[in-house]
Amino acid sequence: MTDLGSDLHLIRAAALRAGALAEAERDRGLRIDHKVGGSPVTSADLAVDAMLKAELLAARPDYGWLSEETPDTPARLSKSRVFVVDPIDGTVAYMKNQPWWCVPIAIVEDGVPVAAVIHVPALNETFEATLEGGARLNGRPILASDVDTLDDAAVLADARLMEGAHWPEPWPPMRYEKRNALAYRMALVASGAFDAAIALTPKWDWDVCAGALIATEAGAKVSDHHGRPWRFNQPDPRQASLVCSAPALHPLILRRTGPIPLAN
Repeated sequence: MTDLGSDLHLIRAAALRAGALAEAERDRGLRIDHKVGGSPVTSADLAVDAMLKAELLAARPDYGWLSEETPDTPARLSKSRVFVVDPIDGTVAYMKNQPWWCVPIAIVEDGVPVAAVIHVPALNETFEATLEGGARLNGRPILASDVDTLDDAAVLADARLMEGAHWPEPWPPMRYEKRNALAYRMALVASGAFDAAIALTPKWDWDVCAGALIATEAGAKVSDHHGRPWRFNQPDPRQASLVCSAPALHPLILRRTGPIPLAN
């Protein structure tokens, strides 16, 4: 089995090529379809997925594959290492030529992410990490924020959800913003640009796997909203919900989210 440094080099180079292909496809003009449920999928999503699958599995034929744009099969469950890919995370932002879309690629070993890249082409930002190797943005080490109070914290979440009346314990005033791509939200928490990202609905592995490793290696805490850790490459490739935050904020958030039932 290859070392993590070699795997990181592989997926970093692939993510950069994927970002360039996505931009070229948009310049040529996109074909847009919609999945069951209404979310858009473009010709670029499919082209990037095909390129990444061909390149990565040619380089690592013994690895498994899980991607948003490839029909899932049980074959990945028997593999020790698995590529977990979202060809374009934040497709709506990508279609609108907004900068908040990215290409997240992770490698999972026995349920745990061990190498990860999140490439943000429009902003020339590349986040990366290996297990126990720290996290970096464009080659420079990054750390989650040291904020220790929720008052005035910078949070990536739906303000209407957070300010609703259903919470057993109200939230203090916080600064809310949105970013389309879940992976990018987690990268922003990893870099200290935001203090937390919160979402209470299930999230697919390909949206959060790369971000989970990068955020954790930067010192952030990642779990579902009941505080349970994540495990990847399971038969159902989803996580129950998302709390990704500066370490001191994690228990303060869970105190409020813990009583909320898990979504189906």
